[in-house]
This record gives sequence, C-alpha cells and structure tokens, in this order.
Amino acid sequence: MDHLQKIYIEPTTRCNLRCETCIRSVWCEPEGDMDWYTFKKILESLDGLPGPKTMAWAGIGEPLLHPQLPDMINGAHERGLRTEITTNGLLLDEVLAMRLLDAGLDQLSVSIDGVTESTYEGIRRGASITTVVENVRFLYRMSVKRAKPIRIGIVFVAMKKNIRELPSLGEIARAIGASFILVTNFIPYREDMVEEILYRVKPNLYESLGTPQFPLWIWPNMDFNSITYPPFGQVMSAYSNISFLDFYLGARSNYCPFIHAGCVAISWQGQVSPCPPLLHSYTCFIRKRPKLFYHCEFGRIGEESLSSIWNKDDFVSFRARVRSFDFPPCTDCGGCDLSETNETDCLANPFPVCGDCLWARGILRCP
Repeated sequence: MDHLQKIYIEPTTRCNLRCETCIRSVWCEPEGDMDWYTFKKILESLDGLPGPKTMAWAGIGEPLLHPQLPDMINGAHERGLRTEITTNGLLLDEVLAMRLLDAGLDQLSVSIDGVTESTYEGIRRGASITTVVENVRFLYRMSVKRAKPIRIGIVFVAMKKNIRELPSLGEIARAIGASFILVTNFIPYREDMVEEILYRVKPNLYESLGTPQFPLWIWPNMDFNSITYPPFGQVMSAYSNISFLDFYLGARSNYCPFIHAGCVAISWQGQVSPCPPLLHSYTCFIRKRPKLFYHCEFGRIGEESLSSIWNKDDFVSFRARVRSFDFPPCTDCGGCDLSETNETDCLANPFPVCGDCLWARGILRCP
C-alpha cells in the first residue's frame, strides 16, 4: 500500500501577472480563493493519513495573493508538516515576509526566468527582477537572523529567448541565498510559443536490455571535456537506449514525479487530483500538435475526507497503472485521434491516460 507524502494546495487561481508561458493565455475558468472551511477540512483529514510530511502551496495562481496564506502555513506546522510555497516574489514585501517567517515557512521557490530587466519583463509582463531579488533577499536575511535559515530555491523556465542568461543566474542565487536552482522546460499553450521550446521529444524504448535492432549503449564514468563530449553528444542525440553507470537513462521517460513521490493536488474548490497538471482542463501543444487535457478529480474535500479519497479503489488502481506506466508512447506516435485528448488510448486504458505527459518524460519539472 502506498502512502500519501506530499499535498499540493492551490490557494487561489488569481494572479498579479500575465506571463506569456502561463496557461492563463488560453484559460477561461473562473477565478477564486480556497476558503478556510475547505482548508480546515484538509487539515482534519490528516488524522486518517499516517504519511503526509509536506504541504506545498502552488498552482495556477499566485499564493501570496491569498490573505490567509500565513495562517494556512501555521496550521500545517501545527500538524507537524514541512511547508513550501512557489511564488513570483513580487508581493513579498517586508510585512508579509515577517508573517511567513512567523508562521514557520520552511521553503520558498521563486520563479526567475531572466537576469536582465528586459528579458525578465518580456516574459513576466509588469514584473521587476530588481524588486523580486530585494524581496527574497530580505526574507532570507531575516530568517538567518532568527537562526532558522529558510531554504530558498530558484525556478527557471528555459526557452530560446532566455537560455543565454542561465549561467548568470548563479549571481542572483548567491544574492538571495538560494540553495538550489531548478531548470525546467515549458509547455506551449499558444501556437506562437511552440518555436520557443528547447526540447525535441525522441522515441523512447521500454526495453532496457537491448535488442539487435536497438542495442543498449553502456557508458562508463569519464571526464566530459572538449575531447569526449562531442562524440558522446552525438550518441545521445542519435540513440535513446543508453545506460550510464548502470542507470538506464530511458527509465526517467516513464516516471511520474508525482505518483512515485506520493503526491496529491487539491484545487481552490477542494477537488482532489493526482497531480498539479490535472487540476484544470486546458489545451496545449505537444510536438506542434494541439492536445486537450481534461482535469481529473477523484473526490472533493468537504464531501469526503482526504483519507477516503486517497484509498478509493479507482484512485489506487490509477496510481498502480502510473507506477508501472502501462501507457502507449503517444508522444512518440501522435498519429491517431485518441491522442487528441487524455480520455483514453490505444491500449484502452481508462481516463486519465498519461502517455503524452511531459512531466513523466522529465521535460517539465516542479519544485
């Protein structure tokens, strides 16, 4: 039996920005905030779940817009949970920073998609990288003074227009006390953004032992320099069946970072989904073809407890399917009508199917 380890909370779907990489460019769902009754019911549900260790506030909206966010963090801490938020950092003034520290916030991940004002503002319209750096730096300095340094992270959404600035991100990391930098790709929600992606989804093999048609390349540990990297890079770009230090690189192409980590996601309305990407319905582009992802929920807080939802037969069966990843490689094929949505696939898997999931491919990452 698997255990729930991490709960993603979507406190709001409101946001103070309109970023060009955001789902909001094609989204028409109503905006709203999670009410205290729903959040209280989530906390009460923890009594029937032995596993949860972390609660993370993230989602479509900007968490700092929720007026009761510090109270939510405090409530989670009283239950013994580690707390994390992902934010654009613009609203993190000194007063709110101190409230978050008082509440016991453990980790803050800030979205920084450029190191120059022109690049950053071009992606996050109306934002200011200077303001974000000053805000997060103040938060970190105050946490150090309290002898409980908060863990700071940077999330960098990579695309053609900003990738050249990635090396300079280290300077910002040092300025704000960041302990990690998470680089992720993005998923185009608009057709005009397709050409900005930096990944090329390649066919993936499920058999790691190798076949006469697709031999397994077994690579040793060696120095990667101007001599070794060019030929290694050519092999990596031409073949997908590669083992590096006895770790099959293709294995991460069928690995759900949410299901394997024991996660659920809860929308502002209390809908319980298996992962943040399935909290809402949206259209995006995968390999330049449009695809409609329907949102998935296995229950709703207030009507059922989180414990009962987690242990539902259909939810348990879904998690088992995802762990074994018995889905066809839709991203490699994409040639049939079934691949136009996530309702079913050519193996007759029930909704939702995950053969087109870029998170399972390791292309998209979340804190």
